[in-house]
Amino acid sequence: MARIAFILLCHKDPSGVIAQAQRLTAAGDYVAIHFDARAKTRDFDEIRQALAENPSVVFAGRRLKCGWGEWSLVAATLEAVRAAITAFPQATHFYMLSGDCMPIKSAEYAHAFLDAQDCDYIENVDFFTSDWIKTGFKEERLIYRHWFNERARKWLFYASYDLQKRLGLTRQPPADIQVRIGSQWWCLRRHTIEQVLRFCDERGDVLRFFATTWIPDETFFQTIVPHVVPRKEIRNRTLTYLVFTDYGMPAAFYNDHYDLLLGQDHLFARKISPEALRLRERLGALWATTGVHFPISNEATGLFRFLTGRGRIGRRFVQRFWETEGSLGRDNTLLLVVAKKWHVAKRLTAAIRSQTSIPAVDYLFNEIEAHLPDLGGVETTLEKRHRHRRALLRVLFEQFETDRLVICLDPAAMHLIEDLMSDKAETRLLLIDSELDDAYVRGHIGRVGLAGAQASQEVVDRLVQTVRADLEHESERLRDMGFAGFHAIAPARHPEENAAELARFLDVTPETALSLAKTDHLFTD
Repeated sequence: MARIAFILLCHKDPSGVIAQAQRLTAAGDYVAIHFDARAKTRDFDEIRQALAENPSVVFAGRRLKCGWGEWSLVAATLEAVRAAITAFPQATHFYMLSGDCMPIKSAEYAHAFLDAQDCDYIENVDFFTSDWIKTGFKEERLIYRHWFNERARKWLFYASYDLQKRLGLTRQPPADIQVRIGSQWWCLRRHTIEQVLRFCDERGDVLRFFATTWIPDETFFQTIVPHVVPRKEIRNRTLTYLVFTDYGMPAAFYNDHYDLLLGQDHLFARKISPEALRLRERLGALWATTGVHFPISNEATGLFRFLTGRGRIGRRFVQRFWETEGSLGRDNTLLLVVAKKWHVAKRLTAAIRSQTSIPAVDYLFNEIEAHLPDLGGVETTLEKRHRHRRALLRVLFEQFETDRLVICLDPAAMHLIEDLMSDKAETRLLLIDSELDDAYVRGHIGRVGLAGAQASQEVVDRLVQTVRADLEHESERLRDMGFAGFHAIAPARHPEENAAELARFLDVTPETALSLAKTDHLFTD
């Protein structure tokens, strides 16, 4: 029978760590704990004292100060793994957990699940060809060296990056490895862990490379495991369920999510809200139960997004008091290109840049690289752009020395669209209608994580209609708002019809508008 050594990385909530360790070991499993060296010493002492007599708990031999996006998170994981593999010779699997994780199945179910297939569970997709990274740095994570913490030492992080970029100080990954990326929450067999540790001992060059990459906890194990283990023995998925919010942050689960979580084809979930005491109590008790049947639906992600999205309409994102008097300028014209298919909008903005004098940037609130000029730092993070969106747009008008500016927005950003359309500046909106066939909707479901790679065809089929309706609803909402400066183009219309809309939207000549409308492969997927 499978016996799991849980690799528990934590930095707070000593009572929660103690309860989690006691719960997991009570079912015959093991726990190796790395408690962040930045945390309070008395918290760590409390944990050690409470678990000192538990033979199924071991602590990492060395405590490291961990920082988000740093190698220190991988190093801490390796410290805990080495402690676990030495202390627990009977452990068959090693499972990464955080202090915010809770079981959503019983130990009995988890052991049977792992016994059923001799394989590793780790999400891993090609770093360069996949779209796993939705926004921000991509190849920059690897080809430049990152010595500073992006959150704690932001100026040094970006100054170092800019200097390397200007001087062309790029590098390539070690030639014999294929860099892959995925969730940091994995479950690996003992043999695989031994192979990974042996690789680490032998390949200092690879460790040195990853030590100066950005966010290596999403690439290190994801790269090394497929390098040392046959691909047929790896399942490209995580056993820990999580869903991301619109802001790219893990969503928190609350008391009324119990049934939703149990229906997922996962063993654990994160993040469980600290305030969800009833949920924590029920999930904690669940781990010790036996004979429980778990019907799997895998619909939680789709339902979560659908329901939270509906609950948001008209209730959130009102103007902050410091924004109500801000304006983009009465003499300026802001042109919003709104499209669900980002590649279509980008083809149009590329054509606008090449065929007109109107500055056009891409999805500046969604992607770091959006054809922005150097703005002195306000553009460096998406968080900054959202927080200072009016200031950012005013700076863009000034930087481009223009009174007309095109930007791209996703139709899901209704709060942002409403905010900008209500500005004292003249604001126009061009909706690019999209043909949402089944193939596109299924791809969208995969891209945004509505259903994992292991989801059954039946579950995906049920989601297709719901997701298509939700996407179409975004466009209908825009039409229903009755914006005065509303325009639309669509692939089903003749180029002349689209050209007429573009001419009114951009205020360009009919000839220029027709040329834009006839952009090669404008609407092609």
